[in-house]
Amino acid sequence: MMVVALMCGTASASEYGDSTRNDTIAKAKQSLGKRINKKLSTKYYKTKYDTNYVARPKEKWLFRLMGNQTGNYIHAKGTVNDVYSKYDLHTKTNNTLGLEVNYCDIAATISVNPAKIGGDYNDYEFNFEYHGQQLSFDINYQRANSLAGDIQLRDKNHLDEDGLRMNVVNVSAYYVFNHRRFSFPAAFFQNYYQLRSAGSWLAGLSVQSGSIKTTDELKERTNGTAPEVHLTFANVALGGGYGYNFVFGKHSQWLFHLSALPSVVLYKHNRLTVNDNELKDHRLCFNMIFNERAALVYHFTPRFNAGATFIMSNSIYDNGDIKFNQNKYLAHAFVGFRL
Repeated sequence: MMVVALMCGTASASEYGDSTRNDTIAKAKQSLGKRINKKLSTKYYKTKYDTNYVARPKEKWLFRLMGNQTGNYIHAKGTVNDVYSKYDLHTKTNNTLGLEVNYCDIAATISVNPAKIGGDYNDYEFNFEYHGQQLSFDINYQRANSLAGDIQLRDKNHLDEDGLRMNVVNVSAYYVFNHRRFSFPAAFFQNYYQLRSAGSWLAGLSVQSGSIKTTDELKERTNGTAPEVHLTFANVALGGGYGYNFVFGKHSQWLFHLSALPSVVLYKHNRLTVNDNELKDHRLCFNMIFNERAALVYHFTPRFNAGATFIMSNSIYDNGDIKFNQNKYLAHAFVGFRL
């Protein structure tokens, strides 16, 4: 009987020790979570804005139901060794539905493209946007086989999908000079309120790089008669512009944003090859990249809002022999609510 009692006592001590360790781990996790939440909350409510112009919502959670669309249009023409070609092409539009969850300025978005699920859209695209008090930037990468449209190249006058493969990266960054009174996040993320109208001069950097080339599918469709076309480009531009947030309505519930930033290309490395004929373009000319943004936001109440945003990038290159123009856009429509 004594042995049994001892055995029972040993089992109870073991269970007590496991319970104590579990409680300690749980308390440590809880304590870590509280510390992280406290730091995020402190950073969230700390602001360098002039609070007469820009204010932070008291709610830390923001949910946005979003509809998104992106598109890309490319126009190019040039003469290489007396061979003239012209291209007016576009990709398939990328239409997605998504949910964005934002907690203390840390956001994640889940998006679904119904056409991709149905097998009607096979391109790939990645978009990243950051809008801070002083610095904003966006990055777009697109890999597309859906380029199609009208062409002029010998006896060809139309290009179907899967004839060209495009890989292109667009990066643009902005610096806001009047960053105490003018807020990009209020227009594009709604994690601030723009209380009064304000504008700011902007400084910007734009980078564009990529390639467009004929695919093996096109060669097979034309029994090898299609010309081998390969365009590569890399351009870096610096510029300046202006942005303005116009606040209106009886209770300042409307916000309308417009900004434009033209940039001059300071470095370029472009090359067009048609079959074995190559034309390089490295010299500096008066080439431009334009970045435009627009937003319209309506606050039904401090907790509910809706609106739309639009970002456009236009590049214009012309050296006499080659002319190239890309127009890339990204549009959002959203309904948001705070908790």
